[in-house]
Amino acid sequence: MKLFTFILLMSTLTISTQAQVVQKEIPADYGYIVKIGQQAPDFTTVSAEGRTVRLSDFKGKVVMLQFTASWCGVCRKEMPHIEKDIWQKHKNKEDFALFGIDLDEPLEKVQKFADQIPVSYPLLLDPEGKIFYSYAEKGAGVTRNVIIDREGKIVYMTRLYKEEEFNEMKAVIDKLLK
Repeated sequence: MKLFTFILLMSTLTISTQAQVVQKEIPADYGYIVKIGQQAPDFTTVSAEGRTVRLSDFKGKVVMLQFTASWCGVCRKEMPHIEKDIWQKHKNKEDFALFGIDLDEPLEKVQKFADQIPVSYPLLLDPEGKIFYSYAEKGAGVTRNVIIDREGKIVYMTRLYKEEEFNEMKAVIDKLLK
């Protein structure tokens, strides 16, 4: 009986901890093909610095994917906020990773883009949009963020830069890192 009570208590704590993360209905016009609660599609690519990055290697960490492109004005507006409010706050935490994923642009353009903004978080190359289109519909816009929990599940997604949604996303990240 004590074992049953313990298991019930642990299950309740797990459910209540998960419930603390903002549950958000993602509008259809956001253009996502993935859903909250789904395992994040894995990928392998190269960073602008030439390092191979595989998403599944970051299981056990909270991961933020920021989909971007140099030609995207909204991305240019959002990226300094990501740098200041998220990356600078969490970059030294071993259980956090943040990657900008640049849609279908050559290395030189991605490096120049990072310097122009400027951002210091890693930018990944996404030739032909293979990563992007495993998360979003063909023709969908790039300004979007995906937050992934320690188990590799998608817990939050944004589209465009909306201050309220951005602040909600920061709170989700903070909560996941507690």
